[in-house]
Amino acid sequence: MDDLLRETLQAMPKAELHIHIEGSLEPELIFLLAKRNNVVLPYPSVEDLRRAYAFEDLQSFLDIYYAGASVLLTEQDFYDMTWAYLRRAAADNVRHAEIFFDPQTHTARGVKFSAVIDGIDRALHDAREQLGISGALIMCFLRHLSEQDAFDVLEQALPHRAKFIGVGLDSSEKGHPPEKFTRVFARCKEAGLRLVAHAGEEGPPAYIQTALDRLNVERIDHGVRCLEDPALTQRLARERIPLTVCPLSNIKLRVFDRMPDHNLLKLLDAGIVVTINSDDPAYFGGYINANFVAAFEALPLQRQHAYQLARNGFDASFLDSGTKQRYLDQVDAFFTSETNRA
Repeated sequence: MDDLLRETLQAMPKAELHIHIEGSLEPELIFLLAKRNNVVLPYPSVEDLRRAYAFEDLQSFLDIYYAGASVLLTEQDFYDMTWAYLRRAAADNVRHAEIFFDPQTHTARGVKFSAVIDGIDRALHDAREQLGISGALIMCFLRHLSEQDAFDVLEQALPHRAKFIGVGLDSSEKGHPPEKFTRVFARCKEAGLRLVAHAGEEGPPAYIQTALDRLNVERIDHGVRCLEDPALTQRLARERIPLTVCPLSNIKLRVFDRMPDHNLLKLLDAGIVVTINSDDPAYFGGYINANFVAAFEALPLQRQHAYQLARNGFDASFLDSGTKQRYLDQVDAFFTSETNRA
């Protein structure tokens, strides 16, 4: 990859649509918060914790992910974590972020729902004012827990409805098909919430199908296994259902063995609205720019793909049409100026 393309990837305006805020918790901040809150960690140092980031699959990652989240106890903790991510995102020229959060990870430990969402929401407000980043929250249900647990956290969330725009479905995919949450997603749709779900990462293409048909989701998180089903692939392209793809995560969790094996270009060639995102960047080796660079270094992706991916991020967002168009205009202006510079 030449230097100009690398600079383009790093400088172009971006939207990030698949970022778990708890997955942005860097080891240094984990240790700082552990000291603040008198939490004893099972790792003696930052370096020991980083060395543990050798994952064989999704579950081996989740085990460490939940241990890291144990240091989050107060509203200020959630603010500090979110603010740290937003500063990193701003440095990568992210202009809009739709952020996942997992309240069940925290309420199960006795943390108040309000502490979780208020801390994150306050950081988003400060980012709009100080960093020029717009943002929104998507509350995820943990799919390894029951649908009743999801209903319970939804009832805690609804009094804070103005602070989040949608719901999602994450955690262990294997053995937890989307239809397990049909009723709670129907309730969320009645409440006017936007709907997304993780599907087709470790789970089969059928999970993508049922997420669309039973949960009525508007966007699929990951979805890279869709190519195993040609009819599903055609449907995703025809209905312009976006996929929020996370290249470094897919390699780290062994969805693909090597980045040159990733099917990102095939997804684009199939006409699917693909976006690039960082998933859990503290654990998977990079924020959004690192994901773009890694994919473009390994695959025969060119400048026109960068332009399409940048536009796709904003097109696939849940922004209102006017704001979305303003961001798309910024992408167009950026690439026009880059063409003139080249």
